[in-house]
Amino acid sequence: MIKSNQQKLNRLHVALDAMVIAVSYVIAWAMLLLGNRLFSPGTQVLPPRYYFVLLAAILPLYLILYAFFHLYTPKRVQQRRYEFANICKANLIGLLILTMGLFLLRDNPYYAEFSRRILFYFAAVNIAAQTLERGLIRAVLRSMRARGYNQKHIVLIGYSRAAEGFIDRVQANPEWGYQVRGILDDASQWGREYKGVRVIGTLKDLEGILALNTLDEIAITLSIGEYAKLERIVAACEKSGVHTKFIPDYNNVIPTRPYTEDLQGLPVINIRHVPLNDPLNRTMKRAVDIFGALVGIVLFSPVMALTALAIKLTSPGPLIYSQERVGLHNRPFKMYKFRSMEVQAPAAEKEKWTTPHDPRVTPIGRFIRKTSIDETPQFFNVLKGDMSLVGPRPERPFFVERFKEEIPRYMIKHQVRPGMTGWAQVNGYRGDTSITKRIEHDLYYIENWTLGWDFKILFLTFFKGFINKNAY
Repeated sequence: MIKSNQQKLNRLHVALDAMVIAVSYVIAWAMLLLGNRLFSPGTQVLPPRYYFVLLAAILPLYLILYAFFHLYTPKRVQQRRYEFANICKANLIGLLILTMGLFLLRDNPYYAEFSRRILFYFAAVNIAAQTLERGLIRAVLRSMRARGYNQKHIVLIGYSRAAEGFIDRVQANPEWGYQVRGILDDASQWGREYKGVRVIGTLKDLEGILALNTLDEIAITLSIGEYAKLERIVAACEKSGVHTKFIPDYNNVIPTRPYTEDLQGLPVINIRHVPLNDPLNRTMKRAVDIFGALVGIVLFSPVMALTALAIKLTSPGPLIYSQERVGLHNRPFKMYKFRSMEVQAPAAEKEKWTTPHDPRVTPIGRFIRKTSIDETPQFFNVLKGDMSLVGPRPERPFFVERFKEEIPRYMIKHQVRPGMTGWAQVNGYRGDTSITKRIEHDLYYIENWTLGWDFKILFLTFFKGFINKNAY
Protein backbone atom coordinates (compact mmCIF):
# COMPACT_ATOMS: atom_id res chain seq x y z
CA MET A 1 0.00 0.00 0.00
CA ILE A 2 1.04 3.56 -0.67
CA LYS A 3 0.78 4.49 3.04
CA SER A 4 3.69 2.30 4.09
CA ASN A 5 5.66 3.40 1.01
CA GLN A 6 5.14 7.03 1.96
CA GLN A 7 6.37 6.39 5.51
CA LYS A 8 9.52 4.70 4.21
CA LEU A 9 10.07 7.52 1.73
CA ASN A 10 9.70 10.14 4.45
CA ARG A 11 12.27 8.38 6.66
CA LEU A 12 14.65 8.14 3.70
CA HIS A 13 14.03 11.79 2.90
CA VAL A 14 14.88 12.88 6.46
CA ALA A 15 18.10 10.86 6.31
CA LEU A 16 19.03 12.41 2.95
CA ASP A 17 18.32 15.88 4.30
CA ALA A 18 20.59 15.22 7.28
CA MET A 19 23.39 14.18 4.92
CA VAL A 20 22.87 17.23 2.70
CA ILE A 21 22.90 19.55 5.73
CA ALA A 22 26.15 18.00 6.98
CA VAL A 23 27.81 18.17 3.55
CA SER A 24 26.65 21.78 3.10
CA TYR A 25 28.20 22.71 6.44
CA VAL A 26 31.50 21.05 5.48
CA ILE A 27 31.49 22.99 2.20
CA ALA A 28 30.79 26.20 4.12
CA TRP A 29 33.77 25.42 6.42
CA ALA A 30 35.98 24.90 3.36
CA MET A 31 34.76 28.19 1.87
CA LEU A 32 35.62 29.96 5.14
CA LEU A 33 39.16 28.58 5.09
CA LEU A 34 39.61 29.39 1.40
CA GLY A 35 38.31 32.93 1.90
CA ASN A 36 40.70 33.54 4.78
CA ARG A 37 43.67 32.28 2.78
CA LEU A 38 42.82 34.38 -0.28
CA PHE A 39 41.68 37.63 1.34
CA SER A 40 42.93 37.54 4.95
CA PRO A 41 46.17 35.55 5.05
CA GLY A 42 47.49 35.07 8.55
CA THR A 43 44.06 35.35 10.17
CA GLN A 44 43.67 32.95 13.06
CA VAL A 45 40.82 30.46 12.72
CA LEU A 46 39.34 28.50 15.59
CA PRO A 47 40.10 24.74 15.59
CA PRO A 48 37.54 22.72 13.58
CA ARG A 49 35.99 21.13 16.68
CA TYR A 50 34.52 24.48 17.76
CA TYR A 51 32.81 24.84 14.39
CA PHE A 52 31.67 21.26 13.97
CA VAL A 53 30.22 20.91 17.45
CA LEU A 54 27.60 23.37 16.21
CA LEU A 55 26.50 20.76 13.67
CA ALA A 56 24.95 18.77 16.53
CA ALA A 57 22.50 21.65 17.03
CA ILE A 58 22.07 22.46 13.34
CA LEU A 59 20.89 18.99 12.28
CA PRO A 60 17.85 18.65 14.58
CA LEU A 61 17.01 22.36 14.25
CA TYR A 62 16.86 22.28 10.46
CA LEU A 63 15.02 18.96 10.27
CA ILE A 64 12.35 20.37 12.60
CA LEU A 65 12.13 23.53 10.51
CA TYR A 66 11.74 21.47 7.31
CA ALA A 67 8.89 19.53 8.89
CA PHE A 68 7.29 22.77 10.09
CA PHE A 69 7.40 24.20 6.56
CA HIS A 70 5.81 21.06 5.06
CA LEU A 71 8.90 19.95 3.17
CA TYR A 72 8.10 16.28 3.80
CA THR A 73 4.62 16.34 2.27
CA PRO A 74 4.07 14.14 -0.83
CA LYS A 75 5.50 15.67 -3.99
CA ARG A 76 2.97 14.31 -6.47
CA VAL A 77 1.36 17.63 -7.27
CA GLN A 78 3.35 20.05 -5.11
CA GLN A 79 4.51 23.08 -7.09
CA ARG A 80 8.26 23.65 -7.17
CA ARG A 81 8.10 27.37 -6.55
CA TYR A 82 6.23 26.87 -3.27
CA GLU A 83 8.69 24.17 -2.22
CA PHE A 84 11.63 26.46 -3.04
CA ALA A 85 10.02 29.31 -1.10
CA ASN A 86 9.64 27.04 1.94
CA ILE A 87 13.28 25.89 1.66
CA CYS A 88 14.36 29.55 1.71
CA LYS A 89 12.10 30.37 4.66
CA ALA A 90 13.34 27.41 6.72
CA ASN A 91 16.99 28.24 6.06
CA LEU A 92 16.60 31.94 6.75
CA ILE A 93 14.85 31.27 10.06
CA GLY A 94 17.56 28.72 10.89
CA LEU A 95 20.20 31.34 10.10
CA LEU A 96 18.45 33.83 12.39
CA ILE A 97 18.22 31.34 15.27
CA LEU A 98 21.89 30.34 14.95
CA THR A 99 23.00 33.97 14.78
CA MET A 100 21.02 34.80 17.90
CA GLY A 101 22.45 31.75 19.66
CA LEU A 102 26.01 32.82 18.91
CA PHE A 103 25.19 36.33 20.07
CA LEU A 104 24.16 34.91 23.44
CA LEU A 105 27.51 33.07 23.56
CA ARG A 106 29.50 36.24 22.83
CA ASP A 107 31.07 36.18 26.31
CA ASN A 108 32.46 32.69 25.76
CA PRO A 109 36.20 33.11 25.01
CA TYR A 110 36.06 30.64 22.13
CA TYR A 111 32.77 31.53 20.47
CA ALA A 112 33.62 35.21 20.66
CA GLU A 113 36.12 34.39 17.88
CA PHE A 114 33.62 32.24 15.94
CA SER A 115 33.34 33.53 12.36
CA ARG A 116 29.71 34.25 11.54
CA ARG A 117 30.55 34.12 7.84
CA ILE A 118 30.33 30.33 7.92
CA LEU A 119 26.62 30.60 8.74
CA PHE A 120 25.94 32.74 5.67
CA TYR A 121 28.02 30.41 3.48
CA PHE A 122 26.09 27.48 4.93
CA ALA A 123 22.69 29.11 4.28
CA ALA A 124 23.52 29.78 0.62
CA VAL A 125 25.02 26.34 -0.03
CA ASN A 126 22.27 24.52 1.85
CA ILE A 127 19.45 26.28 -0.03
CA ALA A 128 21.05 25.31 -3.34
CA ALA A 129 21.79 21.74 -2.20
CA GLN A 130 18.32 21.14 -0.75
CA THR A 131 16.70 22.46 -3.93
CA LEU A 132 18.87 20.16 -6.04
CA GLU A 133 18.18 17.18 -3.78
CA ARG A 134 14.42 17.67 -3.93
CA GLY A 135 14.58 18.15 -7.69
CA LEU A 136 16.36 14.81 -8.04
CA ILE A 137 13.89 13.06 -5.72
CA ARG A 138 10.99 14.53 -7.68
CA ALA A 139 12.50 13.37 -10.98
CA VAL A 140 13.11 9.82 -9.70
CA LEU A 141 9.62 9.49 -8.22
CA ARG A 142 7.91 10.84 -11.31
CA SER A 143 9.92 8.47 -13.50
CA MET A 144 8.88 5.52 -11.31
CA ARG A 145 5.22 6.56 -11.31
CA ALA A 146 5.18 7.06 -15.06
CA ARG A 147 6.38 3.43 -15.36
CA GLY A 148 3.61 2.15 -13.10
CA TYR A 149 5.37 2.01 -9.72
CA ASN A 150 4.43 3.76 -6.45
CA GLN A 151 0.82 4.22 -7.58
CA LYS A 152 -1.95 5.69 -5.46
CA HIS A 153 -5.30 3.93 -5.98
CA ILE A 154 -8.37 6.14 -5.75
CA VAL A 155 -12.15 5.95 -6.26
CA LEU A 156 -14.28 8.96 -7.15
CA ILE A 157 -17.63 9.48 -5.41
CA GLY A 158 -19.98 11.20 -7.85
CA TYR A 159 -19.95 11.78 -11.59
CA SER A 160 -19.65 15.51 -12.28
CA ARG A 161 -17.59 18.17 -14.02
CA ALA A 162 -15.22 17.93 -11.06
CA ALA A 163 -14.77 14.18 -11.68
CA GLU A 164 -14.08 14.74 -15.38
CA GLY A 165 -11.65 17.55 -14.57
CA PHE A 166 -9.78 15.35 -12.08
CA ILE A 167 -9.53 12.47 -14.58
CA ASP A 168 -8.32 14.86 -17.29
CA ARG A 169 -5.49 16.12 -15.12
CA VAL A 170 -4.50 12.70 -13.80
CA GLN A 171 -4.25 11.24 -17.30
CA ALA A 172 -2.30 14.27 -18.53
CA ASN A 173 0.21 13.81 -15.69
CA PRO A 174 1.04 10.09 -15.29
CA GLU A 175 4.04 11.09 -13.15
CA TRP A 176 1.59 11.91 -10.34
CA GLY A 177 1.00 8.17 -9.95
CA TYR A 178 -2.78 8.22 -9.50
CA GLN A 179 -4.83 5.21 -10.60
CA VAL A 180 -8.53 6.01 -10.74
CA ARG A 181 -10.21 2.65 -10.13
CA GLY A 182 -13.73 3.84 -10.90
CA ILE A 183 -16.65 6.10 -10.03
CA LEU A 184 -19.58 5.55 -7.69
CA ASP A 185 -22.68 7.48 -8.72
CA ASP A 186 -26.42 7.12 -8.12
CA ALA A 187 -27.57 8.98 -11.23
CA SER A 188 -25.34 7.28 -13.82
CA GLN A 189 -25.86 3.93 -15.48
CA TRP A 190 -23.43 1.16 -14.49
CA GLY A 191 -20.63 0.97 -17.06
CA ARG A 192 -20.81 4.61 -18.13
CA GLU A 193 -17.29 5.58 -19.10
CA TYR A 194 -15.18 8.70 -19.28
CA LYS A 195 -11.72 8.32 -20.82
CA GLY A 196 -11.46 4.70 -19.70
CA VAL A 197 -12.75 5.28 -16.16
CA ARG A 198 -16.09 3.56 -15.56
CA VAL A 199 -19.00 3.94 -13.18
CA ILE A 200 -18.61 0.77 -11.08
CA GLY A 201 -21.55 1.14 -8.71
CA THR A 202 -23.72 3.41 -6.61
CA LEU A 203 -23.17 5.10 -3.27
CA LYS A 204 -24.67 2.05 -1.56
CA ASP A 205 -21.57 0.11 -2.63
CA LEU A 206 -19.20 2.53 -0.85
CA GLU A 207 -18.97 0.72 2.50
CA GLY A 208 -18.34 -2.63 0.81
CA ILE A 209 -15.54 -1.17 -1.32
CA LEU A 210 -13.99 0.54 1.72
CA ALA A 211 -14.06 -2.76 3.62
CA LEU A 212 -11.81 -4.36 1.01
CA ASN A 213 -8.99 -2.05 2.23
CA THR A 214 -7.44 -1.75 -1.22
CA LEU A 215 -7.79 2.02 -1.67
CA ASP A 216 -5.35 4.76 -0.75
CA GLU A 217 -7.76 7.66 -1.19
CA ILE A 218 -11.36 8.61 -1.79
CA ALA A 219 -12.09 11.75 -3.79
CA ILE A 220 -15.59 13.20 -3.35
CA THR A 221 -16.62 14.68 -6.71
CA LEU A 222 -20.37 15.00 -6.21
CA SER A 223 -22.29 17.28 -8.54
CA ILE A 224 -23.44 20.44 -6.81
CA GLY A 225 -27.03 19.18 -6.67
CA GLU A 226 -26.02 16.16 -4.55
CA TYR A 227 -24.30 17.94 -1.68
CA ALA A 228 -27.00 16.77 0.73
CA LYS A 229 -25.26 13.35 0.63
CA LEU A 230 -21.88 14.82 1.58
CA GLU A 231 -22.14 14.41 5.36
CA ARG A 232 -23.06 10.71 5.13
CA ILE A 233 -20.27 9.98 2.65
CA VAL A 234 -17.61 11.75 4.73
CA ALA A 235 -18.73 9.85 7.85
CA ALA A 236 -18.42 6.49 6.04
CA CYS A 237 -14.97 7.35 4.65
CA GLU A 238 -13.61 8.55 7.99
CA LYS A 239 -14.99 5.48 9.74
CA SER A 240 -12.88 3.32 7.41
CA GLY A 241 -9.75 5.41 7.98
CA VAL A 242 -9.19 6.02 4.26
CA HIS A 243 -7.79 9.45 3.41
CA THR A 244 -10.59 11.54 1.89
CA LYS A 245 -10.40 14.68 -0.24
CA PHE A 246 -13.16 16.90 -1.55
CA ILE A 247 -13.06 18.27 -5.10
CA PRO A 248 -15.86 20.85 -5.39
CA ASP A 249 -18.08 21.06 -8.45
CA TYR A 250 -18.18 24.85 -8.34
CA ASN A 251 -14.67 25.69 -9.55
CA ASN A 252 -16.21 28.01 -12.12
CA VAL A 253 -17.43 30.13 -9.19
CA ILE A 254 -14.82 29.63 -6.44
CA PRO A 255 -11.16 30.36 -7.42
CA THR A 256 -8.39 27.77 -7.29
CA ARG A 257 -6.99 29.20 -4.04
CA PRO A 258 -9.95 30.59 -2.08
CA TYR A 259 -9.37 32.71 0.98
CA THR A 260 -10.96 31.05 4.01
CA GLU A 261 -11.72 32.76 7.32
CA ASP A 262 -12.57 31.13 10.65
CA LEU A 263 -15.60 32.89 12.10
CA GLN A 264 -15.61 31.33 15.59
CA GLY A 265 -15.56 27.83 14.17
CA LEU A 266 -17.67 28.64 11.09
CA PRO A 267 -15.62 28.45 7.87
CA VAL A 268 -16.24 31.43 5.58
CA ILE A 269 -15.00 31.18 1.99
CA ASN A 270 -14.31 34.47 0.25
CA ILE A 271 -15.32 34.17 -3.39
CA ARG A 272 -12.27 36.01 -4.64
CA HIS A 273 -8.91 36.37 -2.90
CA VAL A 274 -6.61 38.92 -4.53
CA PRO A 275 -3.15 38.93 -2.89
CA LEU A 276 -2.51 42.45 -4.22
CA ASN A 277 -5.29 43.78 -2.00
CA ASP A 278 -2.81 43.36 0.85
CA PRO A 279 -1.10 46.75 1.44
CA LEU A 280 2.36 45.20 1.89
CA ASN A 281 2.12 43.21 -1.35
CA ARG A 282 0.81 46.26 -3.18
CA THR A 283 3.65 48.44 -1.87
CA MET A 284 6.34 45.91 -2.82
CA LYS A 285 4.94 45.56 -6.34
CA ARG A 286 4.73 49.32 -6.78
CA ALA A 287 8.34 49.77 -5.64
CA VAL A 288 9.48 47.16 -8.18
CA ASP A 289 7.40 48.89 -10.87
CA ILE A 290 9.00 52.30 -10.25
CA PHE A 291 12.52 50.87 -10.21
CA GLY A 292 11.87 48.67 -13.26
CA ALA A 293 10.29 51.53 -15.24
CA LEU A 294 13.29 53.78 -14.60
CA VAL A 295 15.69 51.01 -15.65
CA GLY A 296 13.54 50.30 -18.74
CA ILE A 297 13.51 53.94 -19.80
CA VAL A 298 17.30 54.18 -19.52
CA LEU A 299 17.88 50.79 -21.17
CA PHE A 300 15.53 51.36 -24.11
CA SER A 301 16.19 55.08 -24.61
CA PRO A 302 18.44 54.52 -27.69
CA VAL A 303 15.79 52.24 -29.22
CA MET A 304 13.03 54.75 -28.47
CA ALA A 305 15.08 57.61 -29.96
CA LEU A 306 15.72 55.67 -33.20
CA THR A 307 12.07 54.64 -33.39
CA ALA A 308 10.90 58.23 -32.96
CA LEU A 309 13.27 59.35 -35.73
CA ALA A 310 12.10 56.58 -38.08
CA ILE A 311 8.41 57.44 -37.52
CA LYS A 312 9.08 61.15 -38.05
CA LEU A 313 10.90 60.54 -41.34
CA THR A 314 8.44 58.05 -42.82
CA SER A 315 4.96 59.14 -41.75
CA PRO A 316 3.40 62.54 -41.03
CA GLY A 317 1.72 62.93 -37.69
CA PRO A 318 2.51 62.65 -33.96
CA LEU A 319 5.20 60.29 -32.65
CA ILE A 320 3.22 59.07 -29.65
CA TYR A 321 -0.29 57.71 -29.91
CA SER A 322 -2.44 57.69 -26.77
CA GLN A 323 -5.50 55.50 -26.57
CA GLU A 324 -8.09 55.22 -23.83
CA ARG A 325 -7.94 51.93 -21.95
CA VAL A 326 -9.70 50.62 -18.83
CA GLY A 327 -7.42 50.13 -15.81
CA LEU A 328 -7.50 49.57 -12.07
CA HIS A 329 -11.01 49.73 -10.54
CA ASN A 330 -12.52 50.21 -14.03
CA ARG A 331 -11.00 53.69 -14.33
CA PRO A 332 -10.06 54.85 -17.84
CA PHE A 333 -6.55 56.10 -18.58
CA LYS A 334 -4.49 57.10 -21.60
CA MET A 335 -2.06 54.37 -22.65
CA TYR A 336 0.96 55.47 -24.67
CA LYS A 337 2.38 53.80 -27.76
CA PHE A 338 4.60 54.77 -30.63
CA ARG A 339 2.30 55.51 -33.54
CA SER A 340 2.32 52.55 -35.93
CA MET A 341 -0.60 53.53 -38.19
CA GLU A 342 -1.52 56.37 -40.46
CA VAL A 343 -3.31 59.19 -38.69
CA GLN A 344 -7.06 58.54 -38.70
CA ALA A 345 -10.19 59.96 -37.16
CA PRO A 346 -10.90 58.64 -33.64
CA ALA A 347 -14.27 57.25 -34.75
CA ALA A 348 -12.57 55.16 -37.45
CA GLU A 349 -10.33 53.25 -35.04
CA LYS A 350 -12.33 53.27 -31.83
CA GLU A 351 -14.23 50.04 -32.36
CA LYS A 352 -12.02 48.10 -34.74
CA TRP A 353 -9.15 45.70 -34.16
CA THR A 354 -6.16 45.55 -36.44
CA THR A 355 -6.49 42.84 -39.11
CA PRO A 356 -3.85 40.90 -41.13
CA HIS A 357 -2.28 43.13 -43.82
CA ASP A 358 -4.19 46.11 -42.42
CA PRO A 359 -3.56 49.01 -44.85
CA ARG A 360 -3.59 51.49 -41.95
CA VAL A 361 -0.31 50.09 -40.56
CA THR A 362 2.85 51.82 -41.82
CA PRO A 363 5.97 49.80 -42.86
CA ILE A 364 7.84 51.01 -39.76
CA GLY A 365 4.70 50.38 -37.71
CA ARG A 366 4.53 46.77 -38.83
CA PHE A 367 8.07 46.16 -37.59
CA ILE A 368 7.69 47.89 -34.22
CA ARG A 369 4.38 46.09 -33.60
CA LYS A 370 5.94 42.69 -34.32
CA THR A 371 8.86 43.40 -31.99
CA SER A 372 6.73 45.19 -29.31
CA ILE A 373 8.93 48.30 -29.62
CA ASP A 374 5.73 50.33 -30.04
CA GLU A 375 4.88 49.56 -26.38
CA THR A 376 8.09 50.91 -24.80
CA PRO A 377 6.49 54.35 -24.01
CA GLN A 378 4.29 52.46 -21.54
CA PHE A 379 7.21 52.62 -19.11
CA PHE A 380 5.95 56.17 -18.51
CA ASN A 381 2.46 54.78 -17.81
CA VAL A 382 4.09 52.55 -15.18
CA LEU A 383 5.86 55.53 -13.61
CA LYS A 384 2.56 57.45 -13.47
CA GLY A 385 0.87 54.53 -11.73
CA ASP A 386 -1.63 53.80 -14.51
CA MET A 387 0.05 50.48 -15.26
CA SER A 388 2.38 47.88 -13.78
CA LEU A 389 5.29 46.05 -15.38
CA VAL A 390 3.31 42.79 -15.02
CA GLY A 391 -0.45 42.36 -15.09
CA PRO A 392 -3.41 41.73 -17.39
CA ARG A 393 -3.25 43.73 -20.62
CA PRO A 394 -5.73 46.64 -20.65
CA GLU A 395 -8.50 46.83 -23.22
CA ARG A 396 -10.49 49.63 -24.87
CA PRO A 397 -13.79 50.64 -23.21
CA PHE A 398 -15.89 49.41 -26.15
CA PHE A 399 -14.45 45.90 -25.91
CA VAL A 400 -14.67 45.89 -22.11
CA GLU A 401 -18.41 46.57 -22.34
CA ARG A 402 -18.73 43.76 -24.87
CA PHE A 403 -16.56 41.16 -23.12
CA LYS A 404 -18.06 41.66 -19.67
CA GLU A 405 -21.36 40.39 -21.09
CA GLU A 406 -19.83 37.53 -23.07
CA ILE A 407 -17.07 36.20 -20.81
CA PRO A 408 -17.75 35.19 -17.19
CA ARG A 409 -15.58 36.93 -14.57
CA TYR A 410 -14.01 39.21 -17.20
CA MET A 411 -14.22 42.31 -15.00
CA ILE A 412 -12.15 40.72 -12.21
CA LYS A 413 -9.01 41.62 -14.19
CA HIS A 414 -9.62 45.26 -13.23
CA GLN A 415 -8.99 44.51 -9.55
CA VAL A 416 -5.25 44.96 -10.25
CA ARG A 417 -3.25 47.40 -12.35
CA PRO A 418 -2.94 46.40 -16.02
CA GLY A 419 0.53 45.40 -17.15
CA MET A 420 2.99 45.86 -19.98
CA THR A 421 3.35 42.09 -20.04
CA GLY A 422 1.52 39.28 -18.30
CA TRP A 423 1.05 35.55 -17.73
CA ALA A 424 -1.26 35.31 -20.76
CA GLN A 425 1.25 37.07 -23.01
CA VAL A 426 4.23 34.84 -22.16
CA ASN A 427 1.99 31.83 -22.81
CA GLY A 428 1.25 33.03 -26.34
CA TYR A 429 -2.12 34.73 -25.85
CA ARG A 430 -1.42 38.07 -27.49
CA GLY A 431 -3.10 39.94 -30.31
CA ASP A 432 -5.65 37.93 -32.30
CA THR A 433 -5.91 34.94 -29.92
CA SER A 434 -8.59 33.44 -27.68
CA ILE A 435 -10.00 36.08 -25.32
CA THR A 436 -11.37 33.33 -23.07
CA LYS A 437 -7.95 31.70 -22.66
CA ARG A 438 -6.39 35.09 -22.07
CA ILE A 439 -8.83 35.82 -19.26
CA GLU A 440 -8.26 32.37 -17.72
CA HIS A 441 -4.53 33.11 -17.52
CA ASP A 442 -5.13 36.62 -16.20
CA LEU A 443 -7.42 35.37 -13.43
CA TYR A 444 -4.99 32.64 -12.44
CA TYR A 445 -2.25 35.29 -12.15
CA ILE A 446 -4.48 37.61 -10.10
CA GLU A 447 -5.48 34.87 -7.65
CA ASN A 448 -1.99 33.39 -7.24
CA TRP A 449 0.22 36.50 -7.45
CA THR A 450 3.67 36.50 -5.86
CA LEU A 451 6.55 38.90 -6.37
CA GLY A 452 8.71 35.98 -7.48
CA TRP A 453 6.17 35.13 -10.17
CA ASP A 454 6.39 38.71 -11.48
CA PHE A 455 10.15 38.28 -11.88
CA LYS A 456 9.58 34.97 -13.67
CA ILE A 457 7.17 36.61 -16.13
CA LEU A 458 9.60 39.46 -16.77
CA PHE A 459 12.35 36.92 -17.40
CA LEU A 460 10.16 34.92 -19.79
CA THR A 461 9.16 38.11 -21.59
CA PHE A 462 12.73 38.50 -22.85
CA PHE A 463 12.47 35.09 -24.54
CA LYS A 464 8.77 34.84 -25.43
CA GLY A 465 7.15 38.21 -25.10
CA PHE A 466 8.88 40.62 -27.47
CA ILE A 467 8.19 38.97 -30.83
CA ASN A 468 4.45 38.92 -31.38
CA LYS A 469 3.44 36.67 -34.28
CA ASN A 470 -0.19 37.77 -33.82
CA ALA A 471 0.56 41.48 -34.26
CA TYR A 472 -0.51 42.92 -37.61
